[in-house]
Amino acid sequence: MSESPVRTDVLITVMTYPHPSRGHQELVCTAGLTRSGEWVRLYPIDYRYRPRDQQFRKYQWISVGLHPHGAGNDRRKESRKPELETIRVLGDPLPTSRDWAARRALIDPLPHHSVNELRGLYNADGTSLGIVRPTRILDLKIEDANREWKPEWATLFQQMRLFGEPQKPLAKLPYKFSYVFECSDSINAHNAMCEDWELGVLYLKEVDRLGSEKKAAESVRKKFLNELCAPDRDTRFFMGTVFPYNAWVVLGVLWPPKLSEPGQLPLL
Repeated sequence: MSESPVRTDVLITVMTYPHPSRGHQELVCTAGLTRSGEWVRLYPIDYRYRPRDQQFRKYQWISVGLHPHGAGNDRRKESRKPELETIRVLGDPLPTSRDWAARRALIDPLPHHSVNELRGLYNADGTSLGIVRPTRILDLKIEDANREWKPEWATLFQQMRLFGEPQKPLAKLPYKFSYVFECSDSINAHNAMCEDWELGVLYLKEVDRLGSEKKAAESVRKKFLNELCAPDRDTRFFMGTVFPYNAWVVLGVLWPPKLSEPGQLPLL
């Protein structure tokens, strides 16, 4: 008999672009921090199919019943199966006022790693989520991707339409975007795909605005490289592994302004 879910408060820090799912129509990789500062991954979450009052935003606290590790198919260390109907949103997202003080007060004290350190932790104890503070961000690389969903997903969409199931349009991005960056212990630069939902949404909006896929991709690069990774920003990457593989990708970006003095704490 499975254990009962435990109601847990989670600060959402990561939401990736949706991917099709045979069992849940689509899934959004969602992760965040508990009140005790522990990482949890909420899987599965069919975010766009949740009622509006359950559609949380990044840096917003939610309360949700979570089954213990191992209750679902995703066996990664931090993964917890949520009881979707129990999701409750707790207040507004943490603001970015006062140099992002409310967000930094929770994120800054957490361990920050290099990519190589995260790989070592994964091999040692299964760690699959963490924060990386790059020493140098070199590029946001844009590469062509398959323009259509793979055949099994296309078949799924056809079946859903055939049987009249409600389906929300889900555009396939024709590019993949990867950060190229160095860490303190890097010999060679790292390449890591960025799967942040906000990147995908920005790309689609820019296609509509500019009428050009290439111009839209360059607009995304300008935002996610020139602005989020500007010299006056204390840029961090929320990174995680891709299930069922152990490749590390960028799930989200934290980009508060650099504080005027090294080691300075933001004032709440």
